[in-house]
Amino acid sequence: MKLSLAIVALAMAIPAVSYAQDSTAVSNGEYPNTFSSGSANVSPFTNQSKRFNDWSISAGAGVPLIQSADLTSIKNGNGKNLFGYSAYVSIDKAITHAFGLKLQYDRGETRQGWFNTKDAAPDAKAVGARTQYDAISLLGDINFSNLLRRVDNHSPYRWALHGYAGIGTIAYKAYQKDINGQRLATEVKPFKLGSLFMQAGAGLKYKINRRIDLEGRLMYVVTGDDEFDGGGDKYSAINKREEQVSDNFFNATLGISLKLGKHESHLMWHDPLQEIYYKLDVLANKNQDIEVCKKGDADNDGVCDDWDRQLDTPAGARVDGAGVALDTDLDGVIDLYDKCVTVPGPVENNGCPTTTTGPVVETETKLEGIEFDLNSDRILPSNTPILNNAVNYINSSTGSYSVIGATDTRGTDAYNQKLSERRANNVKSYLIKNGVQSGKINAVGKGEKDLKYPECEPATKCPEWKNRANRRVYFEAK
Repeated sequence: MKLSLAIVALAMAIPAVSYAQDSTAVSNGEYPNTFSSGSANVSPFTNQSKRFNDWSISAGAGVPLIQSADLTSIKNGNGKNLFGYSAYVSIDKAITHAFGLKLQYDRGETRQGWFNTKDAAPDAKAVGARTQYDAISLLGDINFSNLLRRVDNHSPYRWALHGYAGIGTIAYKAYQKDINGQRLATEVKPFKLGSLFMQAGAGLKYKINRRIDLEGRLMYVVTGDDEFDGGGDKYSAINKREEQVSDNFFNATLGISLKLGKHESHLMWHDPLQEIYYKLDVLANKNQDIEVCKKGDADNDGVCDDWDRQLDTPAGARVDGAGVALDTDLDGVIDLYDKCVTVPGPVENNGCPTTTTGPVVETETKLEGIEFDLNSDRILPSNTPILNNAVNYINSSTGSYSVIGATDTRGTDAYNQKLSERRANNVKSYLIKNGVQSGKINAVGKGEKDLKYPECEPATKCPEWKNRANRRVYFEAK
């Protein structure tokens, strides 16, 4: 079906920004409620939301081959190749999912000429050379794979093609050897602003896991110096190419990148198309009706079935960005049926308090809670309003509660048990720090034995929103 931008923006963007919430209670009444259908946990795709990592460090080693010079490494005077060595280390910052910057240090040694300088000169005419170099450069990093990704591709991917280009300063010592022995031919000391060089190339990355990438890279280095190879105008006897003005070389390397940060994904691997707000940004740039719901909108709540967490929203109910009916006071009665929208009350009293004075008496037996990122026990910023509401709710009740942590089915039983305990203890600590009496709550970890969606065993059988709903902490009355 086709939805106008006005309907999409009103039904999805405004409620999601204003009311996107997790849950703290489950109603056992007759009304549909937000808590039995999960929660949104939606945040915009911005650097401020910090749902991704954007720093990494990289290191690698390889082989440089001088290609354009008076003395070359490729097919030298004896028809052989002379292989040097190189290494690099860099600090990498991702600016967007398709562009970043690298501050890189290179060190290596090229070998060129008629013979390897480790060997003796074969005859009086033969000249060999080697060059030790150090370089610092600033490189731009373009992720071509992200630029070219299809807009309907939501599948995980592990390969990415990167392009690099940048400028820096280079220092080197060029040694020349002939039948009379070896001597220092040219030296450029570190690091003079006048000794600029350029390099550009491409790399193919493979994502091993959330922390480590493997990369094969081929760079072309333009030194801007005719004496880098140990030859040049000073040595006219071996200057075979009068037109040569810059000695250039290829540098083929294999390296790894270590992605830093506490989040599950890195910005260069993060798919912005998975973010609902990114879809809205795309639509906002178009002044026409666009078909955005491939699977339709069964409950006509303005949220496509593709990402609707509650497919049977009652007609007229306001929803958040995930299609879940709003419940402002978190009492288990959605706003559509709640007679006291801002004050919590039992289902039997249409969401209104049973008394007009004093604290609200708890009538629920179970409080749903908050969800977590994969392999994380960190309380998300979007969950703090929910926990603050839980503080007020527990303090106003006369009972005590168990704070129960759970996980999805990824990982071993032992690891998931410990992860669930950490999640429960973190939430317990938050509640106590914010005023809940320690005697009213205790923390319990149930690992993967308490799935909200039991059909998600294994996790690959379910969409990610169901697995996320299994990664939770909830509250249960004792």
